[in-house]
Amino acid sequence: MSKLKITETSLRDGHQSLIATRLTTDEILPILPEMDKAGFYSMEVWGGATFDSCLRFLNEDPWERLRKIRANVKNTKLQMLTRGQNLLGYRHYADDIVETFLKKAIYNGIDIVRVFDALNDFRNSKKSIEVIKKEGAHCQCAISYTISPVHTLDYYLKLIKDFENAGADSICIKDMSGILLPQNAYELIKAIKEITNLPIELHNHCTSGVAQMTMQRAIDAGIDIVDTAISPLSSGTSQPCTESLAFTLQGTERDPELNIASLNNTADYFKPIISKYIDNGILSPKVLMTEPKTLLYQVPGGMLSNLISQMKSLNASDKFEDVLAEIPKVREDLGFPPLVTPMSQMVGAQAVFNIISGGRYKIIPTEIKNYVKGQYGRPAVSISEDIKKKIIGNEDVITTRPADLLSNEYDKMAAEIGELAHSVEDVLSYALFPQVAKTFFEKR
Repeated sequence: MSKLKITETSLRDGHQSLIATRLTTDEILPILPEMDKAGFYSMEVWGGATFDSCLRFLNEDPWERLRKIRANVKNTKLQMLTRGQNLLGYRHYADDIVETFLKKAIYNGIDIVRVFDALNDFRNSKKSIEVIKKEGAHCQCAISYTISPVHTLDYYLKLIKDFENAGADSICIKDMSGILLPQNAYELIKAIKEITNLPIELHNHCTSGVAQMTMQRAIDAGIDIVDTAISPLSSGTSQPCTESLAFTLQGTERDPELNIASLNNTADYFKPIISKYIDNGILSPKVLMTEPKTLLYQVPGGMLSNLISQMKSLNASDKFEDVLAEIPKVREDLGFPPLVTPMSQMVGAQAVFNIISGGRYKIIPTEIKNYVKGQYGRPAVSISEDIKKKIIGNEDVITTRPADLLSNEYDKMAAEIGELAHSVEDVLSYALFPQVAKTFFEKR
């Protein structure tokens, strides 16, 4: 077996999972030359919630952040996460927005684009794959790992073949809830290795307490790349720790041969920064606790903390366990969607309404109605007629790829934002987050 490759996630998922994506560009830049010497295969630095957070909370331009990171990282590939036709927002965008966005992300410094769809609906990733390939970047297609009667080994293997046939350069098993158990990981990776020669990467979270064990079994099974985070930004609802894995594998045939001194310097740099976020209350001790119930409810860490604060604001903290128990029921009603953004938020909201309103589906959010109408794509299993009737009455369900119903929208967005936008990138920021971007441009 060849040496293991490491994707370091602290500058994207690490701080997204633990401190609501609040690291500033000024906190990131000084340590980049040190991280660049560590010997990582790639560094995940952009996408996910970083884009939204820069504009909404940090008064920063996410594109500028990417350019500055690129200028300081000379040896390591830069990676981003995108949600297929949703990009980094919460709705489906027209193909021209998807195309322009990905071109600009790659142009501004991204080498590897990890693309996934919340429903594992392959049609929603197709356009992204096509653009990433055309632009000469590395296209990594991710399966949103979940457990249900329909999410079988055969289901995942078929999806992976679809990705491979569409031109994927590598495959990621994206276990956002931390529910992939060690032996299941071993069997899944062995089975994938039998049907494809594409490199396989594992992305998991420590929420339920099994991630490190799962990672070790994945390594035994021959996984090519794993995602880890530097110690101050690791564990809890984040990824397993980079240094611990480097020490564990030292001297073995899978030794990633990372520069331990660089890792230690990086960790030392982030320790006081993380202390600051503990002191100001942004890092809640709750996200560092192990929650084995995740294995029962499949609720990702971020969704768990959102639910806790939601129930608090509704003065209904005593009903928290009831909501947790309702989530799997709602998920089954809706065709077993994986609990990943935006589906996790939608299923969580519906479960809260079902419990608080004293009746199931008495209150139904617009997003759930749109989902049942097929506007997010195709669930793994059809929604029953009974549930459809409850949620959308006699309205029609679309069966085409949702984006096929959208007209090109870039020119319209450019006209709307007008003089406030100084670049194509600005127009894209506005297309993804209209209100937030407009406020940011006005301040600028």
